[in-house]
Amino acid sequence: MKSICDDTRAEHADLDLVVAGLDEDGWSTPTPAEGWAVRDQISHLWFFDQRALMALTDPDEFAADMQRLLAGGGTDLSVAPGRAMSGADLLASWRLDRERLLKVAAQVDPSARVPWYGPAMGARSFITARLMETWAHGQDVADALGAHREPTARLKHVAHIGVRARPFSYLINRMEMPDVPIHVVLDAPDGSQWAWGEPSPDTVRGPALDFCLVVTQRRHPADTSLVVEGPAATEWISIAQAFAGDAGSGRQPGQFPR
Repeated sequence: MKSICDDTRAEHADLDLVVAGLDEDGWSTPTPAEGWAVRDQISHLWFFDQRALMALTDPDEFAADMQRLLAGGGTDLSVAPGRAMSGADLLASWRLDRERLLKVAAQVDPSARVPWYGPAMGARSFITARLMETWAHGQDVADALGAHREPTARLKHVAHIGVRARPFSYLINRMEMPDVPIHVVLDAPDGSQWAWGEPSPDTVRGPALDFCLVVTQRRHPADTSLVVEGPAATEWISIAQAFAGDAGSGRQPGQFPR
């Protein structure tokens, strides 16, 4: 667990650098997520880092909180705390609770099952999902502020979730997944390659960054350098979703031209 916790901590730090110097106007900058400002993105991460800590330390309380959350408006409730605080106070609160989460997570058996909003997850996958969420919402913040984020090897965690979530992407879109294997070959930031699956006529190739942007629905596939071959791969990439919840609307083609 130490390795994935360290990677998640590094992802937190990267996003922290982007927002640490913002004034209140900066915190109110609109992001590509409709209706959400920068402060809403950080509030959302803080809110669910708190819930993740609760899931690890008090599963019964988490179950009760989940029912209240689902009955009361779902993820919309996650932005309310941040809107009632200054940006500086929000950042300080997120810093405190994200570190509390990782300190607890580092001591958990990687194979332990952790409850969440859907099927329980293995502890390592659970924290990997928090890294993915941090990276994805961090992209919204970076896009809003015009900040450049250097791609890192941590993208492999995001890409892995994206590949593994293929069946989930079909489930939430109420589509039947074809029984066709897909070969994913990605160019890592250091020039090496990451691959999933066996060679197949249906393939997805290209920069790991672009793949991660697509599976987190932060870019439309048409605005990336991904090369997608085969009908099964093409269909999947059009609906790919690495994050939990209902089917997302993603981004529009041309919204972020290359």
